[in-house]
Amino acid sequence: MKVLKNIVMLVGVLCIISTLIFAIQSDPQWVKELPDLETELNDGKNVADGYRITPITIPADLNFAGEMVPQDDPEIMERVDREFLVNTYWQSNALLLIKRANQYFPIIEPILKKNGIPDDFKYLAVAESGLQNVVSHAGATGFWQIMKATGKEYGLEINSNVDERYHLEKSTEVACQYLNKWKKRYGNWTLTASSYNAGPGAISKYLRIQKVDDYYDLLLGQETGRYLFRIMAIKEILSNPEKYGFDVEDKDLYNAAPTYTVEVNKPIADFADFAIEKGINYKILKRHNPWLREPHLNNKSGKKYTIELPERGYYKTTK
Repeated sequence: MKVLKNIVMLVGVLCIISTLIFAIQSDPQWVKELPDLETELNDGKNVADGYRITPITIPADLNFAGEMVPQDDPEIMERVDREFLVNTYWQSNALLLIKRANQYFPIIEPILKKNGIPDDFKYLAVAESGLQNVVSHAGATGFWQIMKATGKEYGLEINSNVDERYHLEKSTEVACQYLNKWKKRYGNWTLTASSYNAGPGAISKYLRIQKVDDYYDLLLGQETGRYLFRIMAIKEILSNPEKYGFDVEDKDLYNAAPTYTVEVNKPIADFADFAIEKGINYKILKRHNPWLREPHLNNKSGKKYTIELPERGYYKTTK
């Protein structure tokens, strides 16, 4: 069978060659009019046409929460440059962050302001989770990547039925309390932010062993060593997207749904039924209340919970 296929292919090639020879003999001018293959290839568009990859100019006033980066230090600037390059040219991720920021920053910003936390810390949440309710391999959860013990220490309810680390407003409040506590200990925001990533125990240990008192003088592991510079790169890109090549219009951004709240102080046997009663479905209910972890609410204590619901008609599923 294989031999037969080869014979058929050979016959086909011979037919093509014969046709070309006949055409040339019949009209020699035809050959001259054939396009030059090399010229055609060279005239074709290269992948790089219209898309140039260039170094990034670092802003002269680069800072975190008003604390300036020592830009006269070449070692520091090499690390800064890495984060600007990685985050600028990871275009799909940066574009998603720009879109999500429009949806969630209006919720986070007033809570930071109320607690005296610099606005730059909203970019810490971006660096931690990409503004998604993710869970790390260590169990850190939610936008602010709060560990279970820390969440409970600061008053969040965390169990199989309810996990308030997924509650954006409440978890942001906890993050603010945590940051204010360690700002009092370290005296500046850069060490406070690094302690959020590595843990205050680790940062205090490194400061003691290395006999320094500044984030930029510390030798840290790769993740925490990159942490502040990554936050600053994200801050710069999200604050000035056009400068970094992102042409985003208002219509491209994600927006928060208009919502209202209802209070419940009794168990809810079936959230699917509850959602239908409110004119939505189970999926939409959980989208707006990810802290509700099971298809029901136990609430044996009669605790008052506030559930967020979208205005009727916003989603196609609403009635």
